[in-house]
Amino acid sequence: MSTEIRVPQLPESVADATLVAWHKQPGDAIARDENLADLETDKVVLEVPAPANGVVREIKVQSGAVVRSGELLAVIEEGAAGVVKAAAPPAAAAKAPAKAAGSPPAEEGRDAGRLSPSVRRLVEENQLNPASIPASGRDGRLTKSDVVGYLGKKPTDAAATPAAVPPATPSARSPQLRPAANGPRSEQRVPMTRLRARIAQRLIEAQSTQALLTTFNEVDLSAIQELRARYKERFEKEHAVKLGFMSFFVKSAIEALKKYPVLNASVDGNDIIYHEYYDIGVAVSTDRGLIVPIIRDADAKSFAAIEKQVADYAKKAREGTIAIEDLTGGTFTITNGGVFGSLMSTPIVNAPQSAILGMHKIQERAMVVNGQIAVRPMMYLAVTYDHRIIDGREAVQFLVAIKDSLEDPGRILLGI
Repeated sequence: MSTEIRVPQLPESVADATLVAWHKQPGDAIARDENLADLETDKVVLEVPAPANGVVREIKVQSGAVVRSGELLAVIEEGAAGVVKAAAPPAAAAKAPAKAAGSPPAEEGRDAGRLSPSVRRLVEENQLNPASIPASGRDGRLTKSDVVGYLGKKPTDAAATPAAVPPATPSARSPQLRPAANGPRSEQRVPMTRLRARIAQRLIEAQSTQALLTTFNEVDLSAIQELRARYKERFEKEHAVKLGFMSFFVKSAIEALKKYPVLNASVDGNDIIYHEYYDIGVAVSTDRGLIVPIIRDADAKSFAAIEKQVADYAKKAREGTIAIEDLTGGTFTITNGGVFGSLMSTPIVNAPQSAILGMHKIQERAMVVNGQIAVRPMMYLAVTYDHRIIDGREAVQFLVAIKDSLEDPGRILLGI
């Protein structure tokens, strides 16, 4: 029986997707739930799983094509076996780089069909056998860090592997090297991914449509560090997650948003929409760009629930398995440039939101405390806001409220 494989229903906010890679060709056997192709939207990479065991009979759309919800991608023959492998379509063959002689297939062994798009891409580019790489992911899944670590530990093996023969025509997504006339210098021209292009578009829109202004303050994190040191082992034992800083910042931001609700609002034409709920976005950096998964109803979640959700989002983002629904909406965003060493920055508002909180590097500095010089763990805070609806007074008082909560964590528990 023939079964049609179509583009999954995309959310209303996503108009189309790009088919970035086929993982099967006509004549290849495929197992139920095995990934057939990767679709890249301006938010995430989606996998297209096979609905049943069978053999790929026909591919209707080539890599690089833009597709929409419900569009026919391929046809599989359910239960078919022993089919002679058909020739790949010419366009696909021209785009597929030749594999090195003697190198194992990237999909061979453990994790076949279960690799995330970013992991699969890395495995295929380096002609690795997933079964030979120790996996640390849940249920024995291979993560990107596993592959990177394996490559770092195997420099001689990597050097011994013959290089893949490049295609005659450069791929639309491959770097194009052009030697300089006066020496070995070269340059690369790499097209933006859909996610990077979307990020660029949204940042330009935010700066061109909003009156953005940033105000700064600094916070003494001594009390938070002492609290974490006192309870971190018990917290992790009780909740099976580490007690980080993000839950404190999310909770303190919510208390400040309750006092100054305009920072939790958005603009729609000439109207201001005051959101009476707190869906907090937490910016996460990935190899494809910055994404902002949402902690829904964060005001109703415990410290442990927030820490677990942040950790889960970070893991999914690294593996490329985060869902579009996880990235949709949000009333306020927190971004942490401190993990990369940033001491101070001016974050850009994640439109249509009206404000964003920037965390930075914790650095010990000499401070005057009660008339005495003391070394304290200090962090600069920044809040960028839309000056069309938020006055400087409100933005400054909002940031001071966050500072007060963090320097006296009891305020967060008491809601004062």
